[in-house]
Amino acid sequence: MSRAIFPTSQDAEAAFYEALERTDLDAMMAVWAEDEEVVCVHPGGPRLTGFEQVRASWTAIFKSRQRLRVQLSNAVYAQGMMLAIHSVHENITVVGEPAPRPPVVTTNVYIRTGGGWRLLVHHASPAPQAPSRAEPGKILH
Repeated sequence: MSRAIFPTSQDAEAAFYEALERTDLDAMMAVWAEDEEVVCVHPGGPRLTGFEQVRASWTAIFKSRQRLRVQLSNAVYAQGMMLAIHSVHENITVVGEPAPRPPVVTTNVYIRTGGGWRLLVHHASPAPQAPSRAEPGKILH
């Protein structure tokens, strides 16, 4: 597989979401670090570890042929020399559905390698519903 070089973590993130929207498995996996320490958590799914588990999950997702459009919002970035953390809201629309889905709270962690920035962790969870004024929110940690 020809490996693209992502000069910044933002370039790697853009490539990740472009591959997701195109359902392009090769482009998706080109963003990931080829490392057994990679971790992926899809909304409501189990923690997947290692390149092969992550690849298998994206293969299954892309086989559904469901086309997504993703707009990012509420981005918070922290970056050092070798590691970048992006916390974003994914605002997902399924092509053909009349309304967008609730946002997904996502943390993407990128590592700088000799071949550019690569995705190390993708953790996506459904955004909690805002608590009503009558009931205070409960936070577990």
